[in-house]
Amino acid sequence: MTVEEFEEFYLQTVGRLVGQLFVMIGDLQEAQDVVHEAFARGWARRRQLDTDSSPEAWIRTVAARLAISRWRGTRRSIEAWHRLGTVSPPPTPGPETVSLVAALRTLSARQRHVIALHYVCDMSVDQIAAETGMAAGTVKTHLSRGRAALADQLTEPSSEESVDE
Repeated sequence: MTVEEFEEFYLQTVGRLVGQLFVMIGDLQEAQDVVHEAFARGWARRRQLDTDSSPEAWIRTVAARLAISRWRGTRRSIEAWHRLGTVSPPPTPGPETVSLVAALRTLSARQRHVIALHYVCDMSVDQIAAETGMAAGTVKTHLSRGRAALADQLTEPSSEESVDE
């Protein structure tokens, strides 16, 4: 099938196929999605689609199979959620977390990256240097400056400074 033949085939059959799939599955949006996906797959095989062997039947079959596959996937997801029961929402961040995130945002992107790799991913200076392409001395500098900036921002005022007598 040539490009022009496929385009003509699409224009002549897309509405009919969407209507047929809508009747089969009962959801217009889903019918449109699976028919368009089937046409996309048909486009990739347009040279193999023979106009004498009913390419419309091929598209309809592919679309129906896609709809069944999606339905099964959705059903499995719903069953999994029912097995797990209700999931409690994650706890809200405490004041310490909010302060840490605010302090991290004041660092440069490289300092944040190096600090995260070192403290969160538990990577050594040499591992960070290999992953980022920085020299080991540069990694150490970013770690040192980042820690100093965080220390300045996260140090609590002493109790003597907060009491006015």
